[in-house]
Amino acid sequence: MLTLHHLENSRSQRVLWLLEELQLPYEIKRYARDPNTMLAPVELRKVHPLGKSPVITDGELTLAESGAILEYLVERYGEGRLAPAANTADQLRYRYWMHYAEGSAMPPLLLRLVFNRISNGPMPFFIRPVARAIAKGANQAFIGPQLKLHLDYMESELDKRQWFAGKDFSVADIQMSFPLEAAQSRGGLDERYPNLTAFLQRIRERPAYQRAIEKGGPVMPGR
Repeated sequence: MLTLHHLENSRSQRVLWLLEELQLPYEIKRYARDPNTMLAPVELRKVHPLGKSPVITDGELTLAESGAILEYLVERYGEGRLAPAANTADQLRYRYWMHYAEGSAMPPLLLRLVFNRISNGPMPFFIRPVARAIAKGANQAFIGPQLKLHLDYMESELDKRQWFAGKDFSVADIQMSFPLEAAQSRGGLDERYPNLTAFLQRIRERPAYQRAIEKGGPVMPGR
């Protein structure tokens, strides 16, 4: 039996969504974040040494990293579904977006989260103006321009096709959902990006996405 070790408000939602798309039998074990640190609980270290989610167990296999898990599930259980045919242009795009999501799209979003927490977190009053000035400078000089660069790029790519890898919905769209949810939450994705906004609307209308939200809770990236 497949088991998903699911941390609330995390990349684990991607895996839950794919399991629902493939209609696979699975068990879900839930973990709550520490309310003060927002980190995963120490219990997850019993499953994987890094103590992070998502993690799946499938028989003797224990596998972490959302991208690796999605690829494993669709290759082993997909039966040709949700992935382009081999040796096609769509497959190359599929592979690109599977890696782009975490390798390029997420780093500036993570920096935005970190510097926002620096700016708004508890600290001695005499340090607060300095911390906020540093955070504002980082956002204006680097993070903001990087976010705009990537949002503009993704918007232009969806001018060419409805889904990231091609004309058909694929696991690449599941992988890309997390940075785009995060961008809408805190990264500047708004009505200026109609293609990306429409993409998010399309995925949220999918029955499997809705079932995943019902079972795993709302998506609030970066919490």
